Amino acid sequence: MYLLRYIIYFTLSFFIVFGNAQAKTIVVKSGAKPQSLKEAIAMAQNGDTIVVQKGIYASHNTVVNKSLTILGKNRPVLDAQFKDEVLTVTASNVKIEGFLLRNSKTGDLRDYAGLRIFGASNVHVNDNILENNFFGIYISDSHRVSVTNNKVTGNNNRRQAGNGIQAWKSDHITITGNQVTAHRDGIYFEFVQNSHIKDNSSEKNLRYGLHFMFSNDNSYIHNQFKNNQAGVAVMYSKRIKMQYNQFNENWGSSIYGLLLKEILDSQIAHNTFYKNTSAIFMESCNRNKIYSNSFSNNGLALRVLSNCQDNNFTLNNFKGNTFDVTTNGDLLENHFAHNYWDKYEGYDLNKDGIGDVPFRPVSLYAQIMERIPQSVILMRSFIVNLLDKVERSIPSITPLSVKDDSPQMKPWKI
Repeated sequence: MYLLRYIIYFTLSFFIVFGNAQAKTIVVKSGAKPQSLKEAIAMAQNGDTIVVQKGIYASHNTVVNKSLTILGKNRPVLDAQFKDEVLTVTASNVKIEGFLLRNSKTGDLRDYAGLRIFGASNVHVNDNILENNFFGIYISDSHRVSVTNNKVTGNNNRRQAGNGIQAWKSDHITITGNQVTAHRDGIYFEFVQNSHIKDNSSEKNLRYGLHFMFSNDNSYIHNQFKNNQAGVAVMYSKRIKMQYNQFNENWGSSIYGLLLKEILDSQIAHNTFYKNTSAIFMESCNRNKIYSNSFSNNGLALRVLSNCQDNNFTLNNFKGNTFDVTTNGDLLENHFAHNYWDKYEGYDLNKDGIGDVPFRPVSLYAQIMERIPQSVILMRSFIVNLLDKVERSIPSITPLSVKDDSPQMKPWKI
């Protein structure tokens, strides 16, 4: 047994050393052979490096089907000229760095991309610029792919806009430090597991800054989602970590900072929700922990439908929101505790930092608006303020179960 293991180890070491000794560098340069990346790939062997010098190169339907390191020097341009995809990776152990990829074809029957990764593993895409492509980077049926420090800009045309960075039916995908704008969805995950989205900026996209569907055990941390047409949507997923993100200035009818639909056993923590129409909208969400978030200057901070259960809202700050919590029912099975509410008018006689009387964050006017949306025209009127004061003193219509028995007298440091 020991001898067999020694033979296998020696054989693998021989091939590794021999392969490294045979690896070569191929330079692509205008006016010299090879003149295109496609020609260089045809000449290359697994393990080779291709360096593409500065210039503009036609690159439609260029397929990377070998394990290669492909480097752009002084930002060479790969231009599909609207004929096909710019670059397609079908081999594992590939690195692509330093290019400008532009002008992929658009289509209704096929999702053309600036860079497609299909059926591959251990692929690294770093420091590229993608402009005016239908889809920016499209990952499917792939594993252990990292997309790092790329700038992805769409054409801002609703009829010709795909997603900026899309992953489908893949796992262990890392999306880090990218800037995505002017696409349909900035970042889109569907059937993606055990993956991470971190330190990205997704702004001014035509629909969602981030869109998850049927994707479990993922995290998105330290991202900024700003001025997207519909905010961020996370749907039909379990065990998601959403931490240290910024959801800012997502305004408009039916627009949310964060839309949660059928989310289970997840954490929403240390996020900032600032100037959104609805900061968080929750439907059919169960057993989630929403803690240490800052909700400020939103229209609705929390809109939680009555089909949500066993969710815990703790240690959050609510400041300057028009409505802190709205619901269409009683929220009997949800828990609010130790939050700071700037609308709280209670007292703290024993000076322990916790209010001595509960705070009921659902106002009478919020309940009326849930049932009669047209009543928004009465906002900030004297009669509405009077009704809310009376309702807080003698609750009758607002759900008695929605209350914070331990409201904080001072905001948390978040």
